[in-house]
Amino acid sequence: MTSHAAAIVDAAPPAPVSGWRQVLDAIVRRPVALVSAAVLLVVVLAAVAGPLIAPYPANAVDLSRALQPPSGAHWFGTDELGRDVLSRVVLAARVSMLVSVVSVTIAFVVGVTLGLVAGYAGGWADTLAMRAVDVMFAFPVLLLALSIVAILGPGLTTAMIAIGVVYTPIFARVARASTLSVREESYVRAARGMGARPLGIIARHVLPNVAAPLIVQTSLSLAFAILSEAALSFLGLGVQPPEPSWGRMLFDARGYLDQAWWMAVFPGLAVFVTVLAFNLIGDTLRDVLDPSGREARR
Repeated sequence: MTSHAAAIVDAAPPAPVSGWRQVLDAIVRRPVALVSAAVLLVVVLAAVAGPLIAPYPANAVDLSRALQPPSGAHWFGTDELGRDVLSRVVLAARVSMLVSVVSVTIAFVVGVTLGLVAGYAGGWADTLAMRAVDVMFAFPVLLLALSIVAILGPGLTTAMIAIGVVYTPIFARVARASTLSVREESYVRAARGMGARPLGIIARHVLPNVAAPLIVQTSLSLAFAILSEAALSFLGLGVQPPEPSWGRMLFDARGYLDQAWWMAVFPGLAVFVTVLAFNLIGDTLRDVLDPSGREARR
């Protein structure tokens, strides 16, 4: 009876490293993480309720007010068409967040599935999947995204697909490496010995125990997805006018840097602050979900 109980305990999966309550406590205790979370909350609020927050319509043209500096009527000034820069920055948050969330979701679903299956199955499946990942890693991220957009054509949907594809190998690598570290654990071997199906083992025993690095990678990928969307829109291959986008606003401002600095500064600050906030939240999640590597990173 005692040996049977010990076997059951030994076969049980380990408890999660940290719960959501611990994550929230860590964010509250760290001023930088708390400020970052507040910044992201403001960005999400702008993305959800942008039309209610923006003082003017995004595409309200008024040539008599073109290139006006920041003032009480236009806090961020106006662009070359007299459009309110603050309104466009606020409404562009929806585009940036939509592209980042959808593209990272695509990369997460495809990459994690590929990595889990390859890491658990091993053998030829692992070799074939990782060689495909290596081929994708051979191309710079932006160059691969540009190639996909060139094939499919510019646009918001194409940008989401392109960014999702280029970040899929990252999630596949993270999921595979984490799966390799747990697939020979006692609870996984016990599940195999009891005749559980491989997909059931992956879903019930492997995935919950490799979630921590995937959560951290998701936070970091959201930041890089915003940068990628801004880059594609700046090159004219992402969001198309007149739809506001931080990258597109930077593209429009390039010819007015000497006479209307506000056209580039405010959308540039929006990109910078949002990406920095995601990165700082990712660092906090990494420290909380992986305490063993905290001192080594320091």
